[in-house]
Amino acid sequence: MLTKFGFYASAFFGLTATVLGAYGAHGLAATGVAPTLVASFNTGVQYQFFHALALLFLVLALRVNPVKALQWAVIFFTLGTLLFSGSIYALVLLGTKGIGFMTPLGGVCFMAGWLSLLLAGRTWLRS
Repeated sequence: MLTKFGFYASAFFGLTATVLGAYGAHGLAATGVAPTLVASFNTGVQYQFFHALALLFLVLALRVNPVKALQWAVIFFTLGTLLFSGSIYALVLLGTKGIGFMTPLGGVCFMAGWLSLLLAGRTWLRS
């Protein structure tokens, strides 16, 4: 079940990163948004794209060997993308400043996901 979820999350994040990246490159600056906010928006897109690809890798790895730590990495990367990139998008597009605490929480989720991947190597690479 988690492999299906991770696969669809990867595809969705990749699709929306592409759409949002195009908007950030061509439409966002035209709306009069400050260049620093455009740069923040692009950082959100970049991290979303990296982790969409990482999710796809994890799903493929889970199909080979369903190690628990890889499952945790899928969860952490999904939460990290929603919290980190999502809070940046909300800040830039909606001016929502009250959720700024979510960005570092998303970053911690990304780190936990990469740590989970590192720990999975202890088990996954032995088989």
